Amino acid sequence: MKELLAISSQFALNGAPIEVKPLGEGFINDTYIISTNADSYLLQRKNKNIFTNVPAMMDNIEAVCNHIKAKVAARGGDPMREAMTVIPTHDGKLYYQDEQGEFWAVCLYIKDNLTYQSACTPELAFQGGKGIGMFQAMVSDLKTPLTDILPGFHNIRYRFQQWDAVLAKDPVGRKASVATEIAWVESRREEMLRFWSLVEDGTIPTRVTHNDTKINNILFDQNEEVLCVIDLDTVLNSTCLNDFGDAIRSYTNTGLEDDENLDNVTMSMPIFEAYTRGYLSQTSCFLTHAELEYLAFSAKYITYEQVLRFLMDYIDGDNYYKVKHKEHNLQRTRAQYKLLSSIEEQFDEMRSVVERVSKEYSC
Repeated sequence: MKELLAISSQFALNGAPIEVKPLGEGFINDTYIISTNADSYLLQRKNKNIFTNVPAMMDNIEAVCNHIKAKVAARGGDPMREAMTVIPTHDGKLYYQDEQGEFWAVCLYIKDNLTYQSACTPELAFQGGKGIGMFQAMVSDLKTPLTDILPGFHNIRYRFQQWDAVLAKDPVGRKASVATEIAWVESRREEMLRFWSLVEDGTIPTRVTHNDTKINNILFDQNEEVLCVIDLDTVLNSTCLNDFGDAIRSYTNTGLEDDENLDNVTMSMPIFEAYTRGYLSQTSCFLTHAELEYLAFSAKYITYEQVLRFLMDYIDGDNYYKVKHKEHNLQRTRAQYKLLSSIEEQFDEMRSVVERVSKEYSC
């Protein structure tokens, strides 16, 4: 507590920090809530092993937040509740680096919000799709260049380079025990590379994207209407299909991301349609024909990528994701593969939903 209070005091808070408590269990960063006499704030220790350029990451976040705040203000909204507010240090930096070289950042805590770990109803899924669609629409004209703070993120060609290197090395001797799971990845390699080539040649355009669109990264008000999108560490320039696909991966899963009981895991078509409706209600006017054509496929792509990444981390000795036990990444791999299989089984219907809904919201 003493150390966290000292770190918190480096930031230009409204009032002196009184208490700092842990908040949640993030995969990547450590998060705390700071209390002062006036306000509450979120304090995060950024994972410098994953985010190797935290200063540039914070510049990206600030640029996106300021752009969204201007859009919210222009339509008469409340920029302090409908956008994240980054709190600088007393010397104006967007981060503080402690004596151990750890990076810390603070943003204003938005009070009276609701968060969800899963989209349990179509109505909530619609709002989530609307929220990500609104985010993409608001940043669609952002001209400030963003630094690529995660080179290769969602780039399956890059992931295969990592994958091949890990398989060749097999650093902890786990490769032989997961031959079946490795075959799952290899059997779809060419299909995924064909899709990514469309991004590389510009057929599918590059935009400002969030890249971590699970529902707990959206804040809702007490009426379950979208307040804002949070956790902007991964904002960068990529295809907006990554945002859609990642949302479908997390929203539509009837089980847990690491569910031990694979019978729990399927893709919910009602949730898929509801999310798609919410998303296209905000984005159909600027998405290209190619983006609409591959919107459903993006769910396969991102879920497949997550199968690959969980399995790769397992083979590599669990160096990227936090794990609760030694088989955790393998458990995640199998649960995500079950979801991928369910998506593949329902893929034709998913494409039909996108085609029908996009026509309803056409401009």
